[in-house]
Amino acid sequence: MSPEDKTGLLRSFLGGLPGQAASRLATAVEMDRLMDGHALPHEDILCGLRPILRRDHFDRTPTPLRLFCRPFQDLLTSIPRTGKHKAAIARASLVPMWNWLLQTLLPEETRAYVTECRQLIVANKMEDAIGRAAQFWPVAAAAIIKALSSEAGRAGAAKILGDAFAAEDAREMALLLQAGETIEKLAVLLPLQTPAFTEALIWQAREIYDGLVQAQPDAAPYVAVIAMNRLAKPWEALRLPLLVTRHTDETLIAKTDMGLVGEILFARMEALKTSIRQARHPLFDAEVLMEEVKTFAWLSSHIVHEIELKREGEWGKRLLAERVEIGRVMETFMDRAPKEIGAALPMHKGKGADFTRHPGAEKHAMALRYARLVTGSRNFAAAASFAARQKAVYEDLCTLLRRYNEDVVKAMKTGGNDIVVAQFHLCVELTAILFSEEEAELLRRRGRAAQSAAA
Repeated sequence: MSPEDKTGLLRSFLGGLPGQAASRLATAVEMDRLMDGHALPHEDILCGLRPILRRDHFDRTPTPLRLFCRPFQDLLTSIPRTGKHKAAIARASLVPMWNWLLQTLLPEETRAYVTECRQLIVANKMEDAIGRAAQFWPVAAAAIIKALSSEAGRAGAAKILGDAFAAEDAREMALLLQAGETIEKLAVLLPLQTPAFTEALIWQAREIYDGLVQAQPDAAPYVAVIAMNRLAKPWEALRLPLLVTRHTDETLIAKTDMGLVGEILFARMEALKTSIRQARHPLFDAEVLMEEVKTFAWLSSHIVHEIELKREGEWGKRLLAERVEIGRVMETFMDRAPKEIGAALPMHKGKGADFTRHPGAEKHAMALRYARLVTGSRNFAAAASFAARQKAVYEDLCTLLRRYNEDVVKAMKTGGNDIVVAQFHLCVELTAILFSEEEAELLRRRGRAAQSAAA
């Protein structure tokens, strides 16, 4: 077996570990690397664990690089991009920038920081390690800003870092490193997944914002963005711009730097819209599509709730247009649902259910996917502008299924064949989805009674 195959098998195994086990293993591996252990393939193991650790928001073992990133860690993203967006720093830019510091900009200072910080972490002196990182932040920021201060410097940085986007990422990192100690106060105020942005928290965040306006005005707008990325309900971050601007009108907020939060939320909805538009029959995943539409609907609804969106305003127009577009996509799926479920539950014209041929496992699976999509969309269809179509299709499907259920039970009473039995099991699954598990259990009982009568 080649080394590449072994690595692939290792990552596949690690990707299936439970979250807590993945977290404990990652901690052990990172501590071994900090202590200069060489027996384990550290990077291969961590690459396999990262998707789980990011998905479940597990705390990571501090490392010199991780502590260095604290001022801008909430802006890091792995989403593919075609341009540089403010307040979004690609994770792919991080290691090249770190190597730039280590090898070119500040080799001695960076090595000294890494050595001292590593010793403090291994000794479990976390506060001291963070303090050492805080000393290094402004030094690193000054070196990066100086290197990017000229056109030639920016061109050279882009070549070293990989592209111009990475150079812009480095500039943004430096901006936040300069404000690192102030951003630390915000991180303490708002732990990750803070459940609610209460009035008391908003006013404290406002004090941090006001302090940056005086000391480092270019970094001040990032306060609301960092808050957004730390809140369990990110749209609540709009309350800070409302307080700062003293307006509830999105037209005024959108024209200020504090409108950055709204722009980021709209960018997230745009990404969701793009993914939703790419869903195509028959390859779509019903659960993924529902989750994306639900997230889009929740974001749009809560943005409207937090601020006054006017139809003639920039955000109001965008939101209305995106809702209409999502609604059209979902209406297409709703319109197709009766056809796909009807193909799995064939009927004779005017004579009821047709049990002369088995529709096949593929049509059964497709029927279940569409049933889950129609039923699961009920709670957010209104916010995504397809409620009327969803309701009409759902009622039609319920009527079709009730009729088919009666026919399949009658067929079982007369000694149904394998086709009847297979259709009965499909009807039970559809009944659980479209009606309830209680209705499905009742249908199972009727089926058993019909089989007993036939015997």
